[in-house]
Amino acid sequence: MNIHEYQGKEILKKYNVKIGEGIYADTPEGAVEAAKKLSETTGTKVWIVKAQIHAGGRGKGKVIGTEVRGVMVAKTLDEVREKSKALLGGTLVTIQTGEQGKVVNKLLIAADVYYPGETQPKELYVSILLDRGTGQNVIIASTEGGMDIEEVAHSTPEKITKEFIDPLIGFQGFQARKIAFGLGLTGPAFKDFVVFITNLYKAYIGADASMIEINPVLKTSDGQILAVDAKISLDDNALYRHPDLAAYRDITEEDPLEVEAGENNLNYVKLDGNVGCMVNGAGLAMATMDVIKLSGGEPANFLDVGGGANAKTVEAGFRIILKDPNVKAILINIFGGIVRCDRVANGVVEAYKAIGDIKVPIIVRLQGTNAEEGAKIINESGLKVSSAVLLKDAAALVKKVIG
Repeated sequence: MNIHEYQGKEILKKYNVKIGEGIYADTPEGAVEAAKKLSETTGTKVWIVKAQIHAGGRGKGKVIGTEVRGVMVAKTLDEVREKSKALLGGTLVTIQTGEQGKVVNKLLIAADVYYPGETQPKELYVSILLDRGTGQNVIIASTEGGMDIEEVAHSTPEKITKEFIDPLIGFQGFQARKIAFGLGLTGPAFKDFVVFITNLYKAYIGADASMIEINPVLKTSDGQILAVDAKISLDDNALYRHPDLAAYRDITEEDPLEVEAGENNLNYVKLDGNVGCMVNGAGLAMATMDVIKLSGGEPANFLDVGGGANAKTVEAGFRIILKDPNVKAILINIFGGIVRCDRVANGVVEAYKAIGDIKVPIIVRLQGTNAEEGAKIINESGLKVSSAVLLKDAAALVKKVIG
């Protein structure tokens, strides 16, 4: 589950990770009040107005139809108001949002952490995530933090270092010092960074995060280390342990079809193809998507209805798939193990009738318990549904209907 920067910083503060202070706002007036409060608590006279969307690259991103950036400096309260007004309600396009962008509904008003006259503050990069190849958590660090970190990774990978954490012994002090040395830190900054990275790893483990990315980590001229930004993803499977963090979910940032699928206990991921898929089981879903590709089509989604497919779940799956205007056909591929194929077939027929006029071709492939009975139900339903028992036959039907 992705969360916003201001929420991520709330987590970091709980683990004593030093951050750049900021206050959430969702109106221009609220932004001004936040700026005033930051002046009182931090003494700042300069503020950063930051769009809060679930995407990186905000600093270089622009609101559609304008030159308004996703991250802007404001030197007066009037500027805070005007820049907040320009961002809120606008659609921000960044390198990670795609051309459609994301609507900005929330802001973080942050205190400026760059000291006056500090022309070249040192910006570092740190992230923590699971390396699936080794089965270990890894800390990634670079001396080249800032908005161009993607280009650094591409052009000068030697400037990025990795430190793997043995899951049996955890993060050790010598590793924290090794990373600090690798970043060229000395004196107070070295000591501050060791504390910073140690607490950051505690936050990663304690919050059951799947990723923490701090870009930039700022080294001030007096040797302080603090997180200027915070991009955190939480492990969905661990949220039952963190009801307070589960409350951070912002469904306005998620695909509406994926939200609807979740409400119906369906596993759905929208893709860019033209053939909708409905299956039971993730492995079968992947195989079905491969078959669609081999048939000349492109999968429009991943949709797993689970082992207990019935009329209700099939109908919900139909409705979600049909809301995608790119779908030209639907392939239902069900293996009758836990659930009988005749029961699934009846569910398909009931769902079809409940929805009404479905204009796209539907291919139903049933295999397993009572597969022949299920095919008979489909074929005798009188509906515009084609049935298949073998996967190759289903593939041939897909190829036929999409041309």
